[in-house]
This record gives sequence, C-alpha cells and structure tokens, in this order.
Amino acid sequence: MSCSERLSQWVAGTGFDDLPRAVVDQTCLRVLDVFGLVLAGLATPFGRSVRQGILALNPAGPSRIFGSGDRTTVPGAAFANGALSQALEFDDTHSESIVHMSSPAVAAAFSFAEASPATGRDVIAAIAMGNEISCRVGSVAPGQFHRRGFHPTGLFATFGTTWLAGRLLRLTMEQMTNAAGIAGSFASGLLQCWVDGTQSKFLHPGWAAQSGIVAATLAKAGATGPAAVFEGRFGLFASHLQDENEPCDYQRITAGLGEQWESQNASFKPFPAAHVIHPYIDALLRLRAEHRIDPDLVDRILCPVAAFIVGIVCEPVGEKRRPRSDSHGRVSLQYTLAEALVLGRIDKNAYQAASLTDARILGIADRVEYQVDRSYPGPERFKGEVRIIMKDGTSYEAIEENNRGSAANPMSAADIVGKFEANAEAVLGAPARRALVDAVLALPDAADAGRIVDLTIGGGAAV
Repeated sequence: MSCSERLSQWVAGTGFDDLPRAVVDQTCLRVLDVFGLVLAGLATPFGRSVRQGILALNPAGPSRIFGSGDRTTVPGAAFANGALSQALEFDDTHSESIVHMSSPAVAAAFSFAEASPATGRDVIAAIAMGNEISCRVGSVAPGQFHRRGFHPTGLFATFGTTWLAGRLLRLTMEQMTNAAGIAGSFASGLLQCWVDGTQSKFLHPGWAAQSGIVAATLAKAGATGPAAVFEGRFGLFASHLQDENEPCDYQRITAGLGEQWESQNASFKPFPAAHVIHPYIDALLRLRAEHRIDPDLVDRILCPVAAFIVGIVCEPVGEKRRPRSDSHGRVSLQYTLAEALVLGRIDKNAYQAASLTDARILGIADRVEYQVDRSYPGPERFKGEVRIIMKDGTSYEAIEENNRGSAANPMSAADIVGKFEANAEAVLGAPARRALVDAVLALPDAADAGRIVDLTIGGGAAV
C-alpha cells in the first residue's frame, strides 16, 4: 500500500470523536488565528491586489472573502483567504517542515462550508487531518526544499487541503488517492521573491487551498492520479530533490497516524516575521527592556545561528541589511532586530516604508552579525541567542531556547485571542470581535459552520 493510499484509509476511517481534545482545542484556536490574519491582510496593498484579482477572475458564487463579504467561487474564495492570511508573514508554522499549514486549510474548509453546509465537527476534523498531513509530508526531508528555493507551504499544504477537500466532498478512498496524485502536479512554490522583496510567496497558501479543492473535485468526477505520488520514481521528492544521496524518510508520512499528532508541533506566531527569527526578537526585546538599552550606544549585536537558517534570513548580507519592501524585511534577521531595538516592538504595524529607510534603524542593521553555531538544533526547534555589546564594552546576553508559540514555550489561549483582537480591529468593532471569538471557540457545537463567516463581515476602513 502506498503512502497516499494509507493516508486515504486514515482520513476515511477517522471521525471527530477520534480526535484528541488537545487537537480539537488547538484547531479552534488556529481557525481564530487565520480569521484575524485575513482581516489584517485586507488592509494591505497586497490584500487589495488579491481581492481585486480574484474577483476579476471568478464570477459571484456561494463563498465569501472573509471580512469583505465579496462573493465568489469556492476555489476563488479559498485562494483569496489563503493568500490574505499570509500578507503579514504572521501565520502558524510547523517547525520541522517550515510549512504554514493552517492558512490554506482554514481557507479551503470554510469555502466549502459556505457552499455546502457542514457542521463544526465536520470542519474541525477536516482541518485537523489536513494540517496533520501537510506537516507529515513536509517532514520527509526537512530543510532540503528550502535550501533549493522551494516554499514548503506551496508544496506540502497542497496535499493537506486535498485530503481535507476529499473528506468534505465525501470521496471514496480510491478517489482521495487519485486526488492526491493529481495534487502532486499542482504542488509548487518558488522563493525567488526573497531576492527582490516581491510578494509571490504570500500567494502560495491561496494556491495550495485552491489546488486541493480542484484536485479533489476532479477526482470526484473521475480523473485519476498516481498512487505513488510521494515515493514514486517521478514523485514529489524524486522530481524536486533530484539527489539520491539526500535522505527521504517516507515513514514520517504514515507512522503512528492517529496516535502521534505531528501538527501539535506547529507554532503560533507572536511576531509577523519569519519564524526562525522569533527567538532572537524575544531575546533582544527582553534585553532592551531589562537594561534600558539606548540603540545609539550599541556597538554590535552578535547572533549565533543554526546553519539551516543562513540562506533564509541571514544572507546575502547586503539584501538583508537593506530590504526593499516589507516582505523583504520580514525574512531578514539583521533588519528585524534593528527595527525591534530602535522601535521597541515588532507587531502588525512593523516594516513600514518609513522604517525601511530610517537611517537609525539601518545603522543598527549594519551592526548585526551572525555566526553559525554547530551546536544549535535543526529545524525541529528554533533557538536564538543575542549578545549586545555597547560602545563602552559592556555586554548583555539572552537566550531563548524555544521560540514563543511552540509546544515547548506555548502562547496561551488568551494570547492568541489577543492577537486576533489586534489583527481584526480595523474591520470589526469590539462586540463583533467578541461574537466571532465566541463562535469559533464553540465551533464543535456549530450546526452550520459556514454561518460563522457572517461574523467576519464588518464596515471598517479595510473594506
């Protein structure tokens, strides 16, 4: 039995009552997080372009863009909401695979739920299993795709949303396996945008959401795809990695299904920046507050780093110290720490145009140095250490062993609700935000999950 067939068997044979309570609770919080991220994304130039483009491409339909109420097709709404959710680089991430799994899953699930009524239990089960599959597929060869310039979300989350859609469409196991084979042809996502600061990476969660829906719908209509889409001779890993010496642990896809939930190792984001930078931000802000550090008196900032993050957030040094756009800055260790030190925060309003050209911030960015520390963990855990050396020779050090928001250093439910409140405030007033929070946290009891989208529609400046 192929990996794909085994996943189809698991999805078809697993019900809501088989989910651990912790998975249910976490899934509700992930739904809330994504709703807030979409509402925040609407106000950005990227968000406006996505909304305009999707509405131009798709006729009015049964599903809506969160927050705006614009009606479009099921795949159109899934694309828009998935893309909008990553506009601020603020969505959750599975640490080892570095896949943003919840954004496409939530976008796809609620697009379906509006078109064909589904209970909250249906939606939670579909999202939880879709997220689990995205994380497991991404863990077969951790770090290898990033190193080659591929975005894991565009590659791996496509499969998660395919099985999610297959479950909501009530596909047979054979149809689900065909859908996954079809999805392999759609899985994609290049990271060349990291070179020039453009925005194509933010589209990938939307593409993954749409692709999963399309693949499952085609399979339901009778289209076929290869069962060995993962481990096959021309499957996902052989075609993209093209190196027989690179290890691929296909057991990671199916081992312990339903017993070990890899998706519980995904981290919520307290900062709108590349996840590997987060422990450095927390360490630096802690030092700034504890020692009342004056940025003008800083000589150097030293950061030991794991080797795998160098090509993501540290190099080329010139690009990282002078980001061309907000999206460019969000994947720069040097610039992000400089803005955090000067402004005292990294929040949804970070990486503004004025900050990106601020001489004081850029001067600090030039003083941020990194050095590979071979003792640092791999992508399964994000550790950060900051040493600030003052011009008078005084030095301050702080270590963050595990990024905040991870299973080892979790954000509380109240933290995640607070993040939602801050992200949603431009679209929803306080009573509307509270109503949406209450509805999402009670999602297991919802008779019609699609009705929750009603609560995202507001009249704020963003829409």
